[in-house]
Amino acid sequence: MSLMDHPDAKTFILHWGEMGSQWGVNRSVSQIHALLYLSDQPLTAEAISDTLGLARSNVSTGLKDLQGYGIVRRVHIEGDRRDHFVAEADLWDMLTRIVAERKKREIDPTLEVLAELADRLAADRSAPAHLRERITRMHDFMGNLSRWYDQVRMLPKPTLVALMKLGSKVARFIPGQRAAS
Repeated sequence: MSLMDHPDAKTFILHWGEMGSQWGVNRSVSQIHALLYLSDQPLTAEAISDTLGLARSNVSTGLKDLQGYGIVRRVHIEGDRRDHFVAEADLWDMLTRIVAERKKREIDPTLEVLAELADRLAADRSAPAHLRERITRMHDFMGNLSRWYDQVRMLPKPTLVALMKLGSKVARFIPGQRAAS
């Protein structure tokens, strides 16, 4: 029985594809990830292609993308020359790998551009003050966010889980702050 034969697995895989497309990830790539995540055994690209009804070239490209994010890896099965693939099953590891890759691809280049713009605008007295102020403010904000992320990602997983479970209650540890009710 294929995973796609179970209605709940099929619903998850289709929804994961839709969710991925909302986040700017190709729908097929997200469905490949969902199938591998749900699978209890490594799958070949051919099996993925057959199960999801995707072109083999589409599956190959999707697997490369997912490997680039570090959330799918190639494994070898003794006696089988074909490559098999498995998804990261640890949700924290999956999340941290996705966030790290998105930061590298999206936030870091943006910070570089903002730094260059802020430097140029600081020296350009002919630039409108509000332009200089808004670019500088955006650069500072993105820089703070990046530094915060770099610090938080170094925390041990149990600490991250505890912080997440605390939610807004974490504010009680900041002087002068109250936790939201």
